[in-house]
Amino acid sequence: MHEEFLQQAIDLAVNNAITGQGGPFGAVVVKDGQVIAASANGVTRTLDPTAHAEIMAIRMACKELNDFQLHGCTLYASCEPCPMCLGAIYWARMEKVYFGCTRHEAAAANFDDSFIYDEIAVPPSERRIAMLHLNLPNARQPFDLWMKNSLKVPY
Repeated sequence: MHEEFLQQAIDLAVNNAITGQGGPFGAVVVKDGQVIAASANGVTRTLDPTAHAEIMAIRMACKELNDFQLHGCTLYASCEPCPMCLGAIYWARMEKVYFGCTRHEAAAANFDDSFIYDEIAVPPSERRIAMLHLNLPNARQPFDLWMKNSLKVPY
């Protein structure tokens, strides 16, 4: 069964590669043996750098299940998820991920995200895109208010 769901993700990627409607990536979210959401990459079609197939499928699955977490769900991705998608997978609390191609195979097709993996380990102020900490007196106020709010929805 896993092969069938992964094949669906690959088919979405193949169709995108043929039509040029986005990058050559596809993703399917499954829960209890049923496809909840499926999407191909939409970065160029939507002019959205976050519109990776995995992100779009996660968004669709969350809407379908009316939840911001995807406990009990499995993601099938045509390729090993990039750092952004990996973060989204963890935030969504997915159970498992199956993927087709590796990130090294993606890099060979000019989809190389190794520089992002490398940047994560670099101190923020030394990254290629400078990330500078400004210590304003009320910077922690949102967290302080969050911690005191009895109406918050923890995640």
